[in-house]
Amino acid sequence: MATSAIKKTEEQYVLQMKGITKSFAGIPALRGVDFGLRGGEVHALLGANGAGKSTLMKILAGAYEYDEGTMLLNGGGVRHKSPADAKRLGIHCVYQEVDASLVPQLTVAENVMLDAIGASDGKAWISPRRQAQEAEQILASLQVDIPVKRKVVDLTIAEKQMVLLARIVRQDAKVIIFDEPTAPLSGSEADTFFRILSELRHRGTACVFITHRLPEVMEHADYVTVMRDGTKVHSGPVGALSMEELVAQMLGKSFAEEFPKVPAELGDIVLSVNGLRQGRKVKGVDLTVRSGQIVAVVGLVGAGKTEIARMLAGADRPDGGEICMGGRRMLFKQPADAIAAGIVSVPEERRKQGIVMEESVERNISLPLLNRISRFSFISGNRERSLAERIISSLGIKTASAKLPVKYLSGGNQQKVAIGKWLEKEADIILFDEPTKGVDIGAKSDIFRIIGQLAAAGKGVLYLTSELDEGLGIGDVIAVLYDGRIAAVLPRSEATMEKIMYFASGGREENL
Repeated sequence: MATSAIKKTEEQYVLQMKGITKSFAGIPALRGVDFGLRGGEVHALLGANGAGKSTLMKILAGAYEYDEGTMLLNGGGVRHKSPADAKRLGIHCVYQEVDASLVPQLTVAENVMLDAIGASDGKAWISPRRQAQEAEQILASLQVDIPVKRKVVDLTIAEKQMVLLARIVRQDAKVIIFDEPTAPLSGSEADTFFRILSELRHRGTACVFITHRLPEVMEHADYVTVMRDGTKVHSGPVGALSMEELVAQMLGKSFAEEFPKVPAELGDIVLSVNGLRQGRKVKGVDLTVRSGQIVAVVGLVGAGKTEIARMLAGADRPDGGEICMGGRRMLFKQPADAIAAGIVSVPEERRKQGIVMEESVERNISLPLLNRISRFSFISGNRERSLAERIISSLGIKTASAKLPVKYLSGGNQQKVAIGKWLEKEADIILFDEPTKGVDIGAKSDIFRIIGQLAAAGKGVLYLTSELDEGLGIGDVIAVLYDGRIAAVLPRSEATMEKIMYFASGGREENL
């Protein structure tokens, strides 16, 4: 813990949220949540995906309005209705995608002074020289050395983050919300960020720190709040709970949900990955998959799962490492190379990459197999229809007709189409990247059944997910990903939700 946290009193709060309730389409997202911040405090906000922390912070930042509750700033009631209102009150947000908050073709000085320039409305012109002087002073006060005449487009992610912070500091921010700020940063860049965070603390700024990285919480936060299922389940000084106890608070109870598992006989290694690297997201990943085996790669958002999936599917090129199939090193320049080698993929963004939304169910299913159902470059309607009917029946795809455009199907049935198009392709490995994203519970159960059947048929399955319980439920082996590296590989018999969450949050084997 960075500093000793003092017991909070009503008088010490800069900001209070009391009994905050929010529903979307009648479904509760927040249930009477209390949350408070003191000046000069780094307050970590933790919770599994869907716990409600992002909704709470979007209300604080003015992006959402709450249904019930009270918000106080310096003891006075406030109800801001937009991010602009929140900023005027001194409440700012630094998102992981900092580019969205900066103007890349403007200089550092212009970006730091952007709000002042916009506020002048032409009535109080600020000269370029004065812009540069003020920007230099603010950056120097944060001990940041970035030439103010450089264009933002030429900066690193870390430098852009510092520019945005300088702009916020200039506006005398009372509260700053940091949403996964270290996810895109290298180790040295993260150190720079935490130095700035410490400076903000000394200035008296209240900082909310949303992260999945528990070691950072233990080292740099003063106070921690844990959310689960739209409620606050714990709030207190960081030193009051161990990392393992925080994990238990996030989970709530031991994992007990049963997933359908079809016994499968394991065969030879069909895929081996050694030292796979790409930029800052993937930092040397080793994996092996056998025929008949489901290997679940689980990690929290930003851990590098999708980047791994895209490299294995041939969509992106790795910077280093090797991909081997059948003992032969493979080089994929495009997805067609991976498909030809025997790797097919069901991507996370199914509507953009997995299916053709305007085409029919029938045509989507037949696309990978056009050579089989065509003769002299003409598609056989009978063969295409027969293929589609087999897949629709096998997967239980609910559609009024095979001719119906896939855009009219539910999310779960769209996902079944994205899976079904590969069922009769001669593939050794099937990659699933967040396959249950946006599907209902019934379709989710169907997808697990289908994946189990694929493994039973001798396919090697690589299942990448941020839903840790799914990984535990479906995997024969669970590889836990943290910060672009495999933190632990756990056989199903040894894996627990507590262990998975521990390693996914940065815990180390030697500390267990």
